Amino acid sequence: MLTLDKVYHAAFVLKNTVRRTDLIYSPVLSDGYELYLKTENLQLTGSFKLRGSAYKISQLTSEEKSRGVIACSAGNHAQGVALAAQREGIRATICLPDGAPISKVEATKSYGADVVLVPGVYDDAYNRALELQQEQGSVFIHPFNDEDVIAGQGTIGLELLDQLPDLDAVIVPIGGGGLISGIAFTVKALNPNCKVYGVQAAGAPSMVESLREHKPIELSDVATIADGIAVKHPGDLTYELVNQYVDEVVTVTDDEISSAILALMETQKMVTEGAGAVSVAAAMFHKVDIRGKKVACVLSGGNIDVTILSRVITRGLLKAGRVANMTIALADKPGQLTQVSGIISRLGGNVVSVHHDRGEENTAVTSCVLHLSLETRDHAHVDEIRDALKTAGFHIVAG
Repeated sequence: MLTLDKVYHAAFVLKNTVRRTDLIYSPVLSDGYELYLKTENLQLTGSFKLRGSAYKISQLTSEEKSRGVIACSAGNHAQGVALAAQREGIRATICLPDGAPISKVEATKSYGADVVLVPGVYDDAYNRALELQQEQGSVFIHPFNDEDVIAGQGTIGLELLDQLPDLDAVIVPIGGGGLISGIAFTVKALNPNCKVYGVQAAGAPSMVESLREHKPIELSDVATIADGIAVKHPGDLTYELVNQYVDEVVTVTDDEISSAILALMETQKMVTEGAGAVSVAAAMFHKVDIRGKKVACVLSGGNIDVTILSRVITRGLLKAGRVANMTIALADKPGQLTQVSGIISRLGGNVVSVHHDRGEENTAVTSCVLHLSLETRDHAHVDEIRDALKTAGFHIVAG
């Protein structure tokens, strides 16, 4: 049974194993509330997952340690288990989805674990890990549906209340539910008036749907840039804890997640992965009522694959109106491009790409189409440029 004593014991065991991460006030991201960032993206292995996996492994018997451990993961739990096992001198096998970011796969290997890539998503890796456990006789280290793992994650709750005793609310990412279960259980035990909000990606709302159905359910598929929380089925134990201790669970879109990643990079110089940014996305886009409150957002991880970072930034720029794409129908005669670029320049926009197309199927023979990509300040700036082009007689087809 999960108890507050177990969480305190986990904190004692982990004091020389994990980093006590900073809680940083963000005046720029505060918008009618005081926003603080719990920087688990700066944890060892780049994620909170080390807390739960290290505590779980520390509680194994000598006989269990001799059999080795096996785990499944979208990437962060893998690194936590691998590092904890390496420090204990234990053999570790980790099953990861074959679509896991390369950076997470390579980091897991660097800690000495045997990595097995499984076609599909997290749940497919989970099923394969169970098969290998039967074959090898290893001890399975569940990423979230385990009391010791949850107690390890709960140490974040202890740190939050120690760092900000008058905390009004905490916003936490949810995948399988281990992180929020530990934090919510701990925070509510010590400060029942503190609100705990959970956030899922709109493309992987397994806990949201489970709460709606009043039982753990399994989604048919998940699709989100927040790979760390792309879980089809929450844990039975975590569902019960979330149902009991969490005040509300909301969702954010991939565009909102991208905007949060971009905002954290620009304003806080913080690199977060998709799953790590959903808490900030929920605050930025007013998914929960935190007006006038002191709020901590848990940045659960920073292990974003650099190969997709540019795409995420582009999505964030589009969402914020910092980049705009326009398609303009023109009469095919000299001076048209000069007029268009002159209007954009006069209003402070920056043209970053131009494609002049005379072969559009649905245009007149004497017409052409101009595809532009612009750097702009915000959505109001885009509207200003669009209105000026229309006033000048140009027909905007799209954008």
